[in-house]
Amino acid sequence: MEIHEYQAKELLAEFGVGVGPGGLAYSPEQAVYRAKEIGGEVWAVKAQIHSGARGKAGGIKICKTDDEIWAAADELLGKRLITHQTGPQGKVVHRLYIEQGCDIKREIYLAFVLDRAAERVTVVASSEGGMDIEQLAEEKPESIIKIHVEPAVGLQDFQARELAFALGLPASMMSQAVTTFQGAYRAMRDLDGTMVEINPLVVTGDGRLLALDGKMSFDDNAMFRHPKLAELRDKSQEDPREMQAADRGLSYVGLDGNIGNIINGAGLAMASMDMIQHAGGEPANFLDIGGGASAERTAKAFRLVLADENVETILVNIFAGINRCDWIAEGVVQAVQKIDIGVPLIVRLSGTNVEEGRKIIKDSGLDIIMANTLKEAADKSVAAWKAHTGKS
Repeated sequence: MEIHEYQAKELLAEFGVGVGPGGLAYSPEQAVYRAKEIGGEVWAVKAQIHSGARGKAGGIKICKTDDEIWAAADELLGKRLITHQTGPQGKVVHRLYIEQGCDIKREIYLAFVLDRAAERVTVVASSEGGMDIEQLAEEKPESIIKIHVEPAVGLQDFQARELAFALGLPASMMSQAVTTFQGAYRAMRDLDGTMVEINPLVVTGDGRLLALDGKMSFDDNAMFRHPKLAELRDKSQEDPREMQAADRGLSYVGLDGNIGNIINGAGLAMASMDMIQHAGGEPANFLDIGGGASAERTAKAFRLVLADENVETILVNIFAGINRCDWIAEGVVQAVQKIDIGVPLIVRLSGTNVEEGRKIIKDSGLDIIMANTLKEAADKSVAAWKAHTGKS
């Protein structure tokens, strides 16, 4: 789960990270009022969407008068911002964050991420802030600093001081830097975060260390421990298909291909998508239906896949371990009878009671293409797609 910049800043501030004055606005009039409320002479009007690189897409406006704030807010609200992270579909701006400007002396990049190889939270920082980390890694790899955090003890004072010195911060800011770094780490640890990114973390002319931007993401599986955090979810920023799947207990990720997938098990789903591509097709989605493929659950999966207008063929690939192929086959048959699919359907069953399952599908009289192996399922899916669409 991701949250907006203003929400991340509110959370980080609770853990001691410095943030500038700001307020939320849903209209141009409210934006002007917020600017007067927080005071100052310069303000940043920031589009709130779940994406980085908003500035490059025109989502951040620097304003010096009420008229400029009103015009900027009027332009941004309802606008579809397209960044390299949103893809060509972009994301619509429904809210703005009005922030007081500050005298920026330096910009720093700071992030806390999960390093799965090291099985640690890793601090990634650079004295070259305001840039994408990918761009930094390519153009100035020597500027990137990495520190692994031992989970048993957390980020230690000496590590925070070493990081501050490596970033070139003066001794007079050492206490402030340690508080900032440890606060960001604790926010990630205590809230079950998967990432905290502050870019840029700025040094102001009067010697303050402020998070000028903030991005946080969290482990969906841990939201039951953080009901207040779960309330920060903004469904308008999510793929509607993925949102519907999550609300129905399904794991779904939309892709750009034409062959829809209904599969049990993440590993089998990944292998199936690889085999589809190897056979010359393009998967339209990742969908893990889970262990219990009941008729109702299977019907939900079919409706979800068919909601994607690009889907022109569907592959159902089930390996039954604890479950049984005959139960799954009955679920598939009942789901197909309830839904007008209208595209070729390929079904591959394997595992417990596989012969009974195949017999149920064969005896159903439905127009279902059967496959025995993963490769055969992928080949038949691509062949059926080409025959259905007339593509070669």
